[in-house]
Amino acid sequence: MKFRCPYCRRECDFQDVQADSDMAAVFQMIPAFGRHFTLVWAYVQLFSTTPLRMKSKKLRILVNEMRILYEEGRFSYQKKQYRISNDGVARALDVVIHRNFETALTNHNYLKVIMVKIAEEEERKAGAQAERDLRQKEERLMSGCRDDETTAQNLKHVRAAIEAIK
Repeated sequence: MKFRCPYCRRECDFQDVQADSDMAAVFQMIPAFGRHFTLVWAYVQLFSTTPLRMKSKKLRILVNEMRILYEEGRFSYQKKQYRISNDGVARALDVVIHRNFETALTNHNYLKVIMVKIAEEEERKAGAQAERDLRQKEERLMSGCRDDETTAQNLKHVRAAIEAIK
């Protein structure tokens, strides 16, 4: 669909204008992925987003969905919420990218299946680390040692109380 620009009276194609704004939005989202952008770009290409001029809206939507995943660090699959790190998402993207698909992807379900496994693994590791940290803290407290932060805070309160008395 063609129209005339109200400012310069030049004839413009609406699809070209929309494609330009979609691609500009994609380029603005690139920094959100950091060093993992190449993985995200390769994953998005599995959805048959070429030629870019014709499918820029689809590309923008896919990149935006991935940006939200990276920023929030969580996703839902089969009515259950999962938390995942950016490195976990990158590992899942790597697995998906290296799999040979006969047809173009239509949704993120295969990626989510991979991410569920990685998120559960991360959760187990975080739980085990929290348990180890708690045991170390208990051992320090049982041996009579206190945390440096707790001691420093207590020292500040004692000094403030002494200053208040003077």
